[in-house]
Amino acid sequence: MAIGTTLGLDNWPTVALSIVLAFVLGYALTSLPLLRAGMALAAVAPIALASDTLSIATMEVVDNAIVLAVPGAIDAGLGTLLFWGSLSFALAVAFVVAVPVNRWLIGRGKGHAAVHRTGIHGGPDTRIVGAVVAVAFVFGSAVLLTQ
Repeated sequence: MAIGTTLGLDNWPTVALSIVLAFVLGYALTSLPLLRAGMALAAVAPIALASDTLSIATMEVVDNAIVLAVPGAIDAGLGTLLFWGSLSFALAVAFVVAVPVNRWLIGRGKGHAAVHRTGIHGGPDTRIVGAVVAVAFVFGSAVLLTQ
């Protein structure tokens, strides 16, 4: 969203760019620890696709729907609280919505269970992730409630 807004793109190209980058970055975050551990790209790619596709898709649907639903948010500009507040709120809500999707996948041996089977684990501490999501939600909620 920030890149599309900076470039002055219309709403739908901005949404498309944010979706493409979400998938690229999501797959990269899953792939890098596996690649660093010496796994071949041919082995890593299907694991990343299986573990992240539904989760990222869920987050992108929720995130973009919220940002588009907040009047003026996507057009607000990088220097406004409305832009950052709506984006923070949307990302926090999207993350929370994606958690049960990921739990459902893992419970069926799919999703991040594919990464867990490699024995290679990466990523930030879940407490840090939870704290960031909580801060994003509080900030975004406060901004949206004051608009």
